Amino acid sequence: MYVVGCYLSYLAISIAVTVWVARTLHRSGRVFLLDAFHGNAALADSVNQLLVVGFYLINVGYIALALKTADALASLRQVIELESGKIGLVLLILGGMHFFNMFVLTRMRRRSAPRVEA
Repeated sequence: MYVVGCYLSYLAISIAVTVWVARTLHRSGRVFLLDAFHGNAALADSVNQLLVVGFYLINVGYIALALKTADALASLRQVIELESGKIGLVLLILGGMHFFNMFVLTRMRRRSAPRVEA
């Protein structure tokens, strides 16, 4: 019974955190993208939505793959330790994806900025 409870709580926590992060990035990222695309709201909103879809696909895919365990869970302590490791990895992936996206978008923004010649 511990395994089923571990699976359910892992799914609930991981998906809730993924949804929260995606919504936060979508809402806050719009301003950044508008600047990166020189006020082109349609393009910024489109890219923002595409980033969210990709974010969900990668994270929910990883969450589903990481769900499986071969460990025999005989105590609540083992459940918590297994689940914290899995959720910790999900959080690291979310953070890594965020910083990668910021890196790429910052480079795009710098390239498209008008150059001032002296």
